[in-house]
Amino acid sequence: MTVLTFTLILLAGAYCAGLLGSLTGLGGGVIVIPLLTLCLGVDFHYAVGAALVASIATSSGSGSAYVKEGITNIRLGMFLEIATCIGAAIGALIAVWLDNNVIAVIFGLVLILTAANQLRKKGEHTNVRGSEAARRLKLFGSYPLKDGTQQPYELTNVAGGFSLMAVAGALSGILGIGSGVLKVLAMDTVMKVPFKVSTTTSNFMMGITAVTSAVVYLQRGNIEPGIAFPVLVGVLSGALTGARLLQVLDVRLLRRIFSFAILLVAANMIWNGASGKF
Repeated sequence: MTVLTFTLILLAGAYCAGLLGSLTGLGGGVIVIPLLTLCLGVDFHYAVGAALVASIATSSGSGSAYVKEGITNIRLGMFLEIATCIGAAIGALIAVWLDNNVIAVIFGLVLILTAANQLRKKGEHTNVRGSEAARRLKLFGSYPLKDGTQQPYELTNVAGGFSLMAVAGALSGILGIGSGVLKVLAMDTVMKVPFKVSTTTSNFMMGITAVTSAVVYLQRGNIEPGIAFPVLVGVLSGALTGARLLQVLDVRLLRRIFSFAILLVAANMIWNGASGKF
């Protein structure tokens, strides 16, 4: 395969990854890494480095839009980012010494959790009584409704959410994905943040988490421009297209189908990793 052919395939695949990731809310990294490792035979560490670069770009683009709309809880995001950045740095340092097969098995398990999260019932948590710690940290907020009014909300269990965020950061550093599923679970399930706020705040946080991990990968030489740049351009272009289509499409069926596809990829990853094929 020539360099030009490889680049064109990577661009097309990354574009589809960004498009589907945007429509399903899973993010492009979940699709890009299987594309690079299973289909194109790229080493896992280089695939993770490329996915981290793409996460920085997509989070910066879509995250700014949600901030402008007033949905993202910036104060909550910056507070929890302390935990995710510490976790991401530790995870990235561990990842460079991990065997590819071990990373593949971990990635497959996270994909299963991601698919399950797509099918679970989402909570609005508008009647939660907030904790004293959340009040003192001024983490309460509000988000706009379709009629233009503001829906206030409170949150609880700050310590539990902070701890789970550290785990999410570590997985992001090891796998090169935003670990949005764990971040959303930490905010939605543990801290009782409304789902709309938790997803947008998670998106806002992903880029900062990815930067922390990417620094370690860059120092180790695991970010290859010939791989990372086509992935960045493709995923960002696909994500922007998906954001436009999301406004006119009903993607609930697509998310269910895609969750099943993710389970198949997860099984493939775990099988190949356990068999030592990476």
